[in-house]
Parts: sequence; C-alpha cells; structure tokens
Amino acid sequence: MSGVHPAKAEEPDPSGPDAALLALRARLVDTNINEKTLLATDYLNHFNEFVMLLELVGDMPDMLDEAREWQPKSYQDHFSDSAFSDRELAIEAYDMSPPEYRLRFDETVARIDAEIDSIFARVVATVEANDTERLTVLVKDGSQTIRGLIDIAGAIINGFDDISSQSQVDQLLEN
Repeated sequence: MSGVHPAKAEEPDPSGPDAALLALRARLVDTNINEKTLLATDYLNHFNEFVMLLELVGDMPDMLDEAREWQPKSYQDHFSDSAFSDRELAIEAYDMSPPEYRLRFDETVARIDAEIDSIFARVVATVEANDTERLTVLVKDGSQTIRGLIDIAGAIINGFDDISSQSQVDQLLEN
C-alpha cells in the first residue's frame, strides 16, 4: 500500500486567531445566545413592544402619546438597558458574530426600523384625521409586516441559512 493517507481535518489552533471565538462559544453554552450566530433573540422583544403599542393605538387611539415614546434601539443599547442575565455577554458576542449572520441581521433590523417609521407616521396621520376604519386596517397590516420581519430576524439569530434573502423580505413587504 502506498504512503498516501486521507487528509486529516484541521482542528482550530486553540492559541491561534480563532481562540477568542472558541472561548466565547464555550461561554455561550446554557445561555440564550445562539452559539452558531452569536446573537440573542431577546433583542426582538424590543420590536414586539412596538407591535403591542401599535395594536393598543388601534384599539385606543388615545394611547398614541405612549406609542410615540417608543424609540429604536441598537442591539448593544437594548442589552445595556435590559435586565437580561447575560447582557454583557450578548454585547460581546454580537461584536464577534460571523458576517454571514451579522450583516443579514443588521440589514433586517434596519428594515424593521424603517417599516416602523413609515407605519407609525401613517398611523399618527390617521389618528389625527380620526379615521378609525383606516386605522384598523393600518394597524392590522403594519403589525403583520413587522411580525414577519421579526420572524426573519429570529430565523437569522437561530442560524437558519435559507431565510432572509432580500427577495423574501421584499415579498413579505409586498403582501
């Protein structure tokens, strides 16, 4: 038999450039931070809060002032302000999140923020016009759109590779 042997899979050098990433992933065990993507679904609660406020305005337009108080927050700011037990670890992990997840996630979050701005501007105008029928439709459609985008962000956080292509996001927003 010749001296040719199948190539062995190289294991990451624990002292090499991937050492910090390996150490971080080991610290993520038993947390609510995804070990593959290094992202946490807890951030999505921020957007779910807006959906709840939007739906309250749909039922009680006098809640508009409370809804106006909601402001977009970056991932890091959300965790800095939260009671999430692993908040500091979530911020650290976000900074090391692999680009194939982090870029898609950041793009989806930007899209959520833009949709919220657009929807809320229309809701404010509709409440001020006292058009309750239109308000009902706007709130229903707006909530559905934002929830769909939250689902896409959640899929990215959970490491589903076949989710969140731009065409999927565009298709969601067309419906």
